[in-house]
Amino acid sequence: MGDTMASGTARADRLRGTGRRRERVGPGGDPVAPGTTEIPSRTGAPDVVLDCGWGRLVFGQTFADKAAVAAVLRSEAAGSRDICIYLRDPHVLVSRLPDELFIDPSLTYRLPLGAGRPAAIEAPVDIPGLLIRPLRDDDDADAVNRIYARNGMVTAPVDVLVANAGTDRFLHLVAENATGEIVGTITGVDHVAVFDDPENGASLWCLTVDFNQAPPGTGQALLTELADRLDERGRAFVDLSVLAENAGAIRLYERLGFHRTATLCVKRKNPINERLFLPATPDGYDELNPYAKIVADEAMRRGIRVEVTDPAWGELKLTNGGRTIHTRESLSELTSAVAMSRCDDKRVTRRILAEVGLSVPRGRTATGEPDDVAFLADVGPVVVKPARGEQGNGITVGVRTPEALAAAVELARRFCPDVLIEEMRTGDDLRVIVIDHEVVAAAVRRPAQITGDGVHDVTELIERQSRRRAAATGGESRIPIDDMTREVVAEAGHRMHDVLAEGEVLVVRRTANLHTGGTIHDVTEDLHPATAAACVAASRALDIPVTGLDLLVPAPDRPEHVFIEANERPGLANHEPQPTAERFVDLLFPGTRAPQRLWSPAGPGGAASPAGPGDAAPPAGPEDAAPPAGPGDAA
Repeated sequence: MGDTMASGTARADRLRGTGRRRERVGPGGDPVAPGTTEIPSRTGAPDVVLDCGWGRLVFGQTFADKAAVAAVLRSEAAGSRDICIYLRDPHVLVSRLPDELFIDPSLTYRLPLGAGRPAAIEAPVDIPGLLIRPLRDDDDADAVNRIYARNGMVTAPVDVLVANAGTDRFLHLVAENATGEIVGTITGVDHVAVFDDPENGASLWCLTVDFNQAPPGTGQALLTELADRLDERGRAFVDLSVLAENAGAIRLYERLGFHRTATLCVKRKNPINERLFLPATPDGYDELNPYAKIVADEAMRRGIRVEVTDPAWGELKLTNGGRTIHTRESLSELTSAVAMSRCDDKRVTRRILAEVGLSVPRGRTATGEPDDVAFLADVGPVVVKPARGEQGNGITVGVRTPEALAAAVELARRFCPDVLIEEMRTGDDLRVIVIDHEVVAAAVRRPAQITGDGVHDVTELIERQSRRRAAATGGESRIPIDDMTREVVAEAGHRMHDVLAEGEVLVVRRTANLHTGGTIHDVTEDLHPATAAACVAASRALDIPVTGLDLLVPAPDRPEHVFIEANERPGLANHEPQPTAERFVDLLFPGTRAPQRLWSPAGPGGAASPAGPGDAAPPAGPEDAAPPAGPGDAA
């Protein structure tokens, strides 16, 4: 029986026996009573497999032979995630190939459509400036992939997404905000169009949003629009699969009227699915912050042993073969104490960068003497910051008077006795990640802002946005309601209890620090070559293998720039979809291989992302060959 499954072939209704005992065997090798069949008679196309780009949907109810299902799943392409759904008795299939297949730890929910559609999802979701529309072109598909990557989902080739969206089999929708950015996506699959489903059903996949930019309610708006379009086609229901641990999503689906069904999914054991079938993650894994967890995940995908030595500190012990490296988020033993100290003190960073001809703002160490005020008079508005510190603590921006200067210096000294006064330069707040002296990612950081809805006041909007930022970042980003927030709101002509007009945008913080609610937006593709080259020069001058360089630029695609500081432990999780974690683990364990990506974002200047060990396709083998094409394989 095991050999039958391994070969991918099985003969229905064959006989097997030992001695005098003989039993009748049905499709897939299951013993059956005489005169019975394993699967009821079916209508529609047989053996349906649908390519979604990120992987294939294998419609188990269209297969008469479990061996054929196994053959399809075993031919899964590298970097893909195939899913078999609606298979009768999936546990039987998995029991035959327990080393290769597993039952997905997900739950299936169904939403009735037509006359039985719940009222909770009938009313349109009206979000100012948000447009739900079909995916149209390569730019849309690229934006969708960026959202997939940011949320840890499998990406898809752009051409496949665009081709699929042009067929009646798929309802691939995107949410576009008022500025034209794609902030959410959902994919519907029409089972009738795919295989003439006798149950008249559909399914939805890949519902996700950009938590940095999507307004509240975007997910529900996408769901409602998809349900409307499926209703117009006369479908009876739409199913979805959600991980059992995703309590927030499950609450939403149940509130909207979805109900549980007994459907299970089968997947193949591959590096992408590892955390779904491994017996357990390392002790302390669930306590890691996102910046340590992204490193642990990448290491585990490569088969590197991960030990969490201090979850609160984000410290890991990574072992592969005879090599062991300790990390704390993106800081590792490969960063020397000298390099770390050069980044730790902003005055030292400035000196080293200036010595190699890189641009830094004019500045001085605060002394409390008249020279401080003279410097202010000479350069104009200044920024006052602790010489050592992080997360924006103790920084005051836009100091213009001697009195304000004295207060700002006093605040900064609460965090560090040495205080730096710098001329204030304007521009976009740019963070560039350099790993092994190559630019891997660049992002513009923007201060926290809220959008009015005509109902809630400023305080309520800040609290709601803060909760969303905390949920999206594992608690790392929140908007504090403190004196700075009140001052910024007042400077904009508002009070904390004012109700903003619908669609009105209000910036509520001066700095773009992520820990105080700032958002980050990938601009790697737009980064000017001169800025990229300067960042590489800075990393070499500091002699540091991994760094996050903060600059001010008029625009990412302009050559002008000024360095503000260097971070020896940048947050790699902030830069999806760029391959920051992959390149970091490449640096630590150059002999290992990252799982192949089906889509990669453009690198600096629009060039292809720097190639890493995981970007090359593996040599073709028997499992790389596609199965015989079925009706679901056509574009």
